[in-house]
Amino acid sequence: MTLMRGTEFGELSAFMAVAEQRNFTRAAKHLGISPATLSETIRNLEERLGVRLLNRTTRSVAPTEAGDKLLTRLRPVIDDYEAAIDSLNEFRDKPAGLLRLTVAPPAAQSVLGPLMAKFLAQYPDIKLEISVDSANVDIVAQQFDAGIRSGDRVDRDMIAVRITDTWHTALVGAPSYLARRGTPEAPEDLAAHNCIRLRLPNGALLPWRFQRDGKGFEIAVSGSLILNESSLMAPAMIDGVGLVQLPRAYVAAAIADGRVVPLLEEWQPSGAPFALYYSSRRQMPAALQVLIDFLRKNQRGRGLR
Repeated sequence: MTLMRGTEFGELSAFMAVAEQRNFTRAAKHLGISPATLSETIRNLEERLGVRLLNRTTRSVAPTEAGDKLLTRLRPVIDDYEAAIDSLNEFRDKPAGLLRLTVAPPAAQSVLGPLMAKFLAQYPDIKLEISVDSANVDIVAQQFDAGIRSGDRVDRDMIAVRITDTWHTALVGAPSYLARRGTPEAPEDLAAHNCIRLRLPNGALLPWRFQRDGKGFEIAVSGSLILNESSLMAPAMIDGVGLVQLPRAYVAAAIADGRVVPLLEEWQPSGAPFALYYSSRRQMPAALQVLIDFLRKNQRGRGLR
């Protein structure tokens, strides 16, 4: 039996990253090396194997037929390798290792944000890498251990564990804005107001949703400010630019201290509970199991009100 040398393992890991990301820059960022170093690594691998593994153009990267075959054979080998390493955790006194998570912005701010320090203090041998992303990321292709998103957005081939109750939205405005423009009494009144909008990664504008008599509906709104980063919306609203509709947890503190005023509360809808999800093809790492247990214990009954 021939053991794989460290150089060979590194080259094959680099190839897998490029083949799955379909992009040298993203793959290099994931691996923590420069694109030039990654390109040289792939070139060395191809020269050593005597076959081209990737087709490269100025705009795209894709595996060749040989590359596809190698990738298909490598994926279960790497999964087995990672499972073997994860299995050693049972011999540790405490769970350890790196957990890579992709997290939706509301969950990052309201679920993980308040609890990261407590979790890391309780499990000092665990390291967290958190990527905040509005897009529904493929955790297998991008090599994340798990993701956290609204439960209704989790793919059916994932194992999902509910970690919060339902969450609620809030429509809010600053007192200075309401003094100038008046207070809407019904969702239809928003046509006369300046509404701060959020553009999603797919290019669409996030709709403003409401409910009446148990039925949901959307209202077309417009305004002078459109952002693609939700963390910028509340500060603009507090400064009096316009109204926003956000997860209530984003503005709960500002509501409590009177900096903003909640509006149309009886029309605000609730959202699906957040879930932590992971691929069923991987053995559960001990570090991920304790994170799930920790979040369920610390979020139980809280929701994102």
